[in-house]
Amino acid sequence: MKSSKVVVVLGVGPGLGAAIVHRFAQEHFSVALMARNIDKLAPIQTEVETSGARALSIAVDATDPGSVKAAFEQVRSQLGHVDVFVYNAGAFQMAGILELTPEQFETNWKINCFGAFLGSQQVLPAMVERGQGTILLTGATAALKGSARFAGLAVGKFGLRALAQSLAREFGPQGIHVAHIVVDGMINTPRVRTMAPNKEEHTMLNPEAIAEMYWQLHKQDKTAWTLELDLRPAVEKF
Repeated sequence: MKSSKVVVVLGVGPGLGAAIVHRFAQEHFSVALMARNIDKLAPIQTEVETSGARALSIAVDATDPGSVKAAFEQVRSQLGHVDVFVYNAGAFQMAGILELTPEQFETNWKINCFGAFLGSQQVLPAMVERGQGTILLTGATAALKGSARFAGLAVGKFGLRALAQSLAREFGPQGIHVAHIVVDGMINTPRVRTMAPNKEEHTMLNPEAIAEMYWQLHKQDKTAWTLELDLRPAVEKF
């Protein structure tokens, strides 16, 4: 079944990004998958297309304005206007303030925050023109708490949260739903399972369960919109 609805997920990997793509594809959305390494998108695109949905994979550097602009121009050309924009890119480098290089700090901030600003600028004009649209930004515990050795992550995620608030207050009255999702805990991904093979599944966030909440945020009635949603395993301390 074809649909005029289009979702862009910037920051697609085998965990949450893929789960979000699949959840929207189930609703017959055309999906644009964006990541720095396009080779990693091929199996996900194949799965989406096998399910009957339309998929487009695009290599993009979220820190580069020109790269982001070109990627969204490709989406508009091949799929149409964007109904839902999900920013799921993230960078994490645990290091002390005196250990981080200026280049590392800047790159982490750009991936965790600046890319969401660039992507939002690309989708907002058409959303405003139509008076509807959804922007969902993937945050983290670090958006609320700057822990020791987490500055490289926290500064960008704090900025992402602020961006979500400013976007919501400026564009909510124009029909665009902006939501910031605080993912509080480790997501059950192949990479995490390799890093922590003894970690029990119930102590991690299920990516499909998170993706379901993204879908529910998009479907919310505009008389009861969520700006910020926090998600964590039942056993997670907070």
